[in-house]
Order: sequence, then C-alpha cells, then structure tokens
Amino acid sequence: MAQPGSVEERIGRSTLDLLRTGGPRSVTVEAVAAASGVAKTTIYRRYSDRREMLSDALSRLAAPVALDPQTTPPDRLRWLIRHAVEAVEDGVGLGGVAAMLTADDPEFTAVFRRILVDQRSHLTAAVEAGKADGSLRADVDGPTLLDAVVGAYIAEYARSGGVAEGWEQRLFALFWPAIAGSSAHPARR
Repeated sequence: MAQPGSVEERIGRSTLDLLRTGGPRSVTVEAVAAASGVAKTTIYRRYSDRREMLSDALSRLAAPVALDPQTTPPDRLRWLIRHAVEAVEDGVGLGGVAAMLTADDPEFTAVFRRILVDQRSHLTAAVEAGKADGSLRADVDGPTLLDAVVGAYIAEYARSGGVAEGWEQRLFALFWPAIAGSSAHPARR
C-alpha cells in the first residue's frame, strides 16, 4: 500500500525508516521501492544510485528550530539535550549510528558525517550564546557537551533496550551544575 505524500517524501521517509531500523546496508533501491510503493524506475529517474538517495534523505533531516533568545539558561540545556537526541532518534537511528561506529558502509558514513556537522552547528550555536551571556561556563566545549549527551543516550539504550522515562531530566540534573555559568548560579533554577 502506497504511503501518503509526494513521491520524494515517500522515498525519503522509506529511506530513513529502513536506515533507522536496519542500517545503511538495508537501504537499497529495491527495498525503498517496496516500502514506499514507488516504482524502481521512478526512483532511478530521480536518483542515480543508493548513495544519492541516502544523501538526499539525510539532507532532508530538519535542523532544530532556532532557540528563542529569551530561553532561560536551564531550558537552553534542556533544548540542547532534546535536540541532540532527536538527531539520532529522528535522524539515522541506532542502526545508522552502529554502521558509523563500525565503518560498515564508508560511503554512508562520509555522507552522514557531512550532514551531522551541519546539524550540530545549530546546537553548538546555542552553547556559544550561553557562554557569551554568562549563563554557561566560558570553558564549556559545545561539541564535547553534545557528544556527552548523545553518548549517554546510546549507553542508556544499550544498557536497558530503551530510554527510561525521566532520562532527560536526570541528564539535565547531572550536567547543569557542571556547565552553569556565573549568571545562572544565583537561582540554580
């Protein structure tokens, strides 16, 4: 049964679904055609190969909505945690992460790393804004903070097979005292 949406949306959605569940090796033109209800010939008219199809699907991943400048410092960290995790959950999924870690598909890894750099720039900008206004410590390294959040998410999933309710709040409680800047300390929010 065909999915709703334009042909490109159906191809992209099916590509990402296959990627999230089975990793990049599961993304073939045949598998996407079966999952999307779009004929292989139609897919090949739009994409020369699976790499191009994967690249297009990954490039459609939405960058996080810009952070409101009036966001409180603690809510800035909550936003960062939520959107760093979404890059995995709503992006490549754990199948894609596993493929990147094992270098199972070097072509996919190169494409995804390029896109990941773009997405992370939006998140690290929020860290830089917090450092600039004093709500985050000046020595907080944005990429390392993001890595710690994503790593904690992957570890939680690996340990328990899912992410327990309240995990984001527990992670916030762990990180906030370590990264809060001088202008954020008085209230401890």
